[in-house]
Amino acid sequence: MDRPSGKHFSTRSVVMATSGMAATSHPLATQVAIDTLKLGGTAVDGAIAANAVLGLVEPTGSGIGGDLFAINWEAETETLSGLNASGRSPRELSFEQMSSSCPDGRIPTYGPLSVSTPGAVDGWFKLHEKFGHLTMAQLLAPAIAYAEEGFPVTEIIAADWANDADLLGKYPGFASVFLPRGRAPICGEIFTNPRLADTYKRIVEGGRDEFYCGHIARVIHDYMAANAGFLTYADFAEHTSEWVEPVATNYRGYDVWELPPNGQGIAVLQMLNILEGYDLNSLGWGSPEYLHLLVETKKLAFEDRAHFYSDPSFSDIPVAELISKPYASKRRALIDLGQASREFPFGEPEHLNRGDTVYLTVADKSGNMISLIQSNFRGMGSGMTPGDMGFVLQDRGEMFSLDPRHANAYAPGKRPFHTIIPAFVTQNGEPYMSFGVMGADMQPQGQVQVLNNIIDFGMDIQAAGDAPRVRHDGSSDPMGAKMTDGGTVYLESGHGDETLAALIALGHHTARGAGGYGGYQAIQRDSKNNIYFGASESRKDGQAAGF
Repeated sequence: MDRPSGKHFSTRSVVMATSGMAATSHPLATQVAIDTLKLGGTAVDGAIAANAVLGLVEPTGSGIGGDLFAINWEAETETLSGLNASGRSPRELSFEQMSSSCPDGRIPTYGPLSVSTPGAVDGWFKLHEKFGHLTMAQLLAPAIAYAEEGFPVTEIIAADWANDADLLGKYPGFASVFLPRGRAPICGEIFTNPRLADTYKRIVEGGRDEFYCGHIARVIHDYMAANAGFLTYADFAEHTSEWVEPVATNYRGYDVWELPPNGQGIAVLQMLNILEGYDLNSLGWGSPEYLHLLVETKKLAFEDRAHFYSDPSFSDIPVAELISKPYASKRRALIDLGQASREFPFGEPEHLNRGDTVYLTVADKSGNMISLIQSNFRGMGSGMTPGDMGFVLQDRGEMFSLDPRHANAYAPGKRPFHTIIPAFVTQNGEPYMSFGVMGADMQPQGQVQVLNNIIDFGMDIQAAGDAPRVRHDGSSDPMGAKMTDGGTVYLESGHGDETLAALIALGHHTARGAGGYGGYQAIQRDSKNNIYFGASESRKDGQAAGF
């Protein structure tokens, strides 16, 4: 790309503003967030409004049938708060019942068995109660209007929608909502979802309890009962989100914050701790030596992910040890600089690579910042689309193991292993960056590459996201698969053939691959000059904007 300044792979300049900033995976959602800030809303208000729009315009990655995680910086108290708004498995479905329903030893990707309680709406209200200012009616009004009046479907979403249509069209209720012409909408076609508009109106009128104790919960109960499902009204009535303490490691003077399990955020911290022992800058961005270290580090962290990460209410997870520097030193010693590993031991089936998600970040004029990620898990979720609600239920329950000895083994009322992870960076106790990278197993890998690009290789936050990435597939996973062959390293086209050849010489299985490298949004804060910098990368349809 012939840009007069910056990295050759940058798609645009960093966005700059002083009064507020938003970065999401869809321009309409970004603009709604900015409009919300201009009305006097907080960063959390803007995030909720944007997320509601994304659930409409990007149903391939989000919706109120899914879960939510967030890290929020409150400027007044100078504190970070973490929210785990993930749902639990059906309480009436025993391990024995689940196991007997899955003769191949894996929970089905789609259909009723993969459904867990949606946590997103409760997450909205938890965040709003603590950090919001505007009314929920004000926050959901733009999404309601777009749902009723329609919006043009964007390019990336249209392609994902078509893929999901082929997989999910057979499930009850899906086609009537998401295939209005008997097919997925094409790029530029107007799509409306009046059913979702009505559901949002119900949430405005009845609040959080309308979703979990009212009409919506009852409709979902009846729908699941009629379609061989196990999720019940009681699962909704008993659901609650959880405020959690974010955990951090210091990487070359920057404190990188993640949420503890049941998500995979600490894999980022484990990888950074291992990589800190190497002079990455001297190796050079994109060098085979750097990429080799990155991949081997990922393999090590994902072995621990496969073994330890689960619902902490059911397992004693040694988080402090896993993210400690001494532990990283021990793990680092296992890396052979001249040879790719085949196992450290454990395998990551391909199914983990189709996790679709939305990530967004918003910052307001008072200095508040939120890092929020929300997902149905696998694109448009389970395919199960209840009644006249206008949304699909997530398939996050697929992520349990059916090995009863495993920390992530299925159990009634348990939260499954989660891939979606918001991130936050502080420096000297002040906010530095709120960011995330969507995309299932790519998320820890993508976050580490972005941080390496900024901290080790000196890129601005836009270039750091646009830079060509690599993706390693084939690690052990929390569902019980084990890596035995070293997996495969996929390289985006920006990495040359000579790099690919050098990785092959180191013993890596390599391939070219289009897609699957995640989607990044970020806001950086310059507290000294009171400036926000925003970035939204080109792999999604998104936008960063400020005022």
